[in-house]
Amino acid sequence: MTDETHPVSAPAASPPRKGLRGITQTQQIVIAMVFGILLGYLFPDHPAGQPGFQASSLNFLSTIFLRMIKSLIVPLLFSTLVVGIAGHGDDMKRVGKLAFRSILYFEIVTTFALVVGLLAVNIVKPGVGVNLATATAQAGTEFARKQTTFIGVIEHTVPQSFFEAAASNEVLQIVFFAIIFAVALSQVQGPAKTFMLTACESLSEVMFKFVGIVMKFAPFGIGAAIAVTVGKSGLGVLHNLGVLVLTLYGALIAFVLFVLLPVALIFKVPIRRFWQATKEPWLIAFTTASSEAALPLALQRMERLGVPRRIVSFVLPTGYSFNLDGSTLYLALASVFVAQAAGIHMPIGTQILMMLTLMLTSKGVAAVPRASLVILSGALTQFDLPLQGVAVILGVDALMDMARTSINLVGNCLATVVMARWEGVFELSAEDTPVADALRGQPLSVPAVVTPPDEG
Repeated sequence: MTDETHPVSAPAASPPRKGLRGITQTQQIVIAMVFGILLGYLFPDHPAGQPGFQASSLNFLSTIFLRMIKSLIVPLLFSTLVVGIAGHGDDMKRVGKLAFRSILYFEIVTTFALVVGLLAVNIVKPGVGVNLATATAQAGTEFARKQTTFIGVIEHTVPQSFFEAAASNEVLQIVFFAIIFAVALSQVQGPAKTFMLTACESLSEVMFKFVGIVMKFAPFGIGAAIAVTVGKSGLGVLHNLGVLVLTLYGALIAFVLFVLLPVALIFKVPIRRFWQATKEPWLIAFTTASSEAALPLALQRMERLGVPRRIVSFVLPTGYSFNLDGSTLYLALASVFVAQAAGIHMPIGTQILMMLTLMLTSKGVAAVPRASLVILSGALTQFDLPLQGVAVILGVDALMDMARTSINLVGNCLATVVMARWEGVFELSAEDTPVADALRGQPLSVPAVVTPPDEG
């Protein structure tokens, strides 16, 4: 493990793993997606009792893949976080500084996500002309009952049992317990500390190998997930609500280009190597619409990119609770969409108040199924907007969930590199500098060593 007090140039990117006949794993996943779309289109769901194969029959493959992923999250996360904090000296001030910088960064970026979402929905007005009369409030009411509060999220962060949190894959609770455990371990001296650190280090190495084994099954699980989605909803699901879906996708692209990309340039993130490391976890997040499915591989890839383990294992899982860029943008867009569809005029002041409410209530609920709809329903209830809007959105939510989840993943991966650059423990290699300079329009230069920014 690299001594972080003496940073070195990031390791050269390893060649992509190749499987059968030289096809990389990323290519295998893309091929599986295409086959999944074809299967879903050719074998859609049919009425119960009618004989014949249907794409949803492959759902068990997707379920197996997701269960394998979930089985490794807790041991991988716990071991890497403990080693990352307790294995680098007794200075706990670094942990507090990292936490403060991370939360500050998260809040700034998610605020920009809300702004982009509000601009998009007010310019395009996708809700105008949508008929809510055919929908019922029953589905929305179901989600609204599950709404949470900011105080509730804070309480929920503290586990009453580590084993209960592990069994439920409560990521934020695992992070909280692991941080306290690591701080306590850093205060222990002698053989006990050495034994525990060695055990956690060994566990983390084994779990990274575990990730590699599970990822060999990824094309089958992802292909099946796509097939089931298309088989149930059909390609025609975009017909009535296509404007909403396209507005979301366009707003997410704008967010990447005008927020995430400038952030990457400001902090001199090696964009080409970052995308090479992120594209496969992004594909997994997009196709499965699951943050959990992409988390283990993202942890592995960010560390391989050169981000120290203590930063990766803290920032990435914490970001899934506090830095949901895609979900935050979606909430801004969807809430105003419902008002437009209901013909209710919302002054900009009311919209801003709703966004502030969403910023507080959307923290820490990434592990809740359909978390965004839960938060959206709560906001609609609070601002007296019709819950029928949730029922309308449900028809295309799967397609929007794929997009927002994948942007959540990219935003959190970028946050790990930004935090590493901010702390001066991630250096650019010579090959990265020309790309960054060219994008800034500056004269090309290739210094042998790039000095980390002075923290002041």
